[in-house]
Amino acid sequence: MFPPTGRFAPSPTGAMHLGNARTALLAWLHSRALGGRHLLRFEDLDTGRVRPWAFDVIRRDLAWLGLDWDAESTQSARLDLYAGALARLTAAGEIYPCTCTRREVAGAIRDSAGAPHGPEPVYPGTCRAGTRNPERPAALRWRVPDRTVCARDALSGETLCQHLPTEVGDLVLRRGDGAYAYHLAVVVDDAATGVTDVVRGADLWPATPRQVALQGALGLPTPRYLHVPLMTDFRGERLAKRGGAPPLRALREGGEDPARVLAALARSLSWEVPDAVTAAELLPQWRQTLTAAGWSPLSQT
Repeated sequence: MFPPTGRFAPSPTGAMHLGNARTALLAWLHSRALGGRHLLRFEDLDTGRVRPWAFDVIRRDLAWLGLDWDAESTQSARLDLYAGALARLTAAGEIYPCTCTRREVAGAIRDSAGAPHGPEPVYPGTCRAGTRNPERPAALRWRVPDRTVCARDALSGETLCQHLPTEVGDLVLRRGDGAYAYHLAVVVDDAATGVTDVVRGADLWPATPRQVALQGALGLPTPRYLHVPLMTDFRGERLAKRGGAPPLRALREGGEDPARVLAALARSLSWEVPDAVTAAELLPQWRQTLTAAGWSPLSQT
């Protein structure tokens, strides 16, 4: 039985921006409010986008904000675990090779009147039917079961249900270049490290039912999920590196007071705080948030 365990899982593709920092803060507050362990996991499987310098910059930014962690890991060190999970699904007959390109998938969805058209593209099952190009490298897809899977958000109380074949489609679990996919890696990682609580951005909420389904297929536990609002700019658009969101490193190296940055992050959540606060001083606000969501009792350490 694992103690309460949370994590912050950045991708080391660049420096953190304020939106990343706010999610990191809330994940840390949650772990500490439960009196539990807090993990730092670098999601570095997309090697083409990883920047080696980003690992240390992220560590420095977190430490500057006063957000500590009890253990650190990288996904690139767990390839054998992902391979083992994929082998279990393969042995159960749930994996098949796929040589479709993204363009071909998009074209098949567009051209087929019978293909499902939901809020996101759904793979129409071309290679599931045995139509493949043997001259191309093959990705490995999970043949999703014909059922509806529901996930519950432990912060909002909202429930999201998705019919896997028509709303999700067969998921790529290993790309054609051999890289393991996010959905496989994240559920294996969380189980391997005993993660019980996942605090992450609301943009990942639609992906939660498919991760719950994959956990079920692999016999892995499902953690509690808490999805927090994304931080937006003055136009109401989410902060992102590609949109030019200012890096936290610039504030740190420019001599900004981290206590004032934390206060600004807290105020962006409509929390009433002084002009300067420490991370630990924000624990009462997060406990109040959890209490309002029906959580009890909570650690006061």
